[in-house]
Amino acid sequence: QVQLVESGGGLVQAGGSLRLSCAASGRTFSSYAMGWFRQAPGKEREFVTAINWSAGSTYYADSVKGRFTISRDNAKNMVYLQMNSLKPEDAAVYYCAANRYRINLLTAAYYDYWGQGTQVTVSS
Repeated sequence: QVQLVESGGGLVQAGGSLRLSCAASGRTFSSYAMGWFRQAPGKEREFVTAINWSAGSTYYADSVKGRFTISRDNAKNMVYLQMNSLKPEDAAVYYCAANRYRINLLTAAYYDYWGQGTQVTVSS
């Protein structure tokens, strides 16, 4: 069992930066692949980025590639999402998620645990 709590969301101007954090509980955290998804009002939840258990591989949606960076610290049970050059279209609720079997990292349905989400608002 893994519990996830996101933090770090807020209001930022376009072009600005935010760093989201995801605190995970559970002794098996380091064995999970982790991902960030987002959902804007009236839209489906979409993949943003993912990282495998060893942090050796990362994956990004084309829309955030080059602007966002995912990282993890297994010793601290933490996952981070550094977001730079934010655009109004990045505004959404951002969710941290854990993928127990480390498969299909781009697909929300394969994630086993989810946080409650943190709101990111980007003003133009």
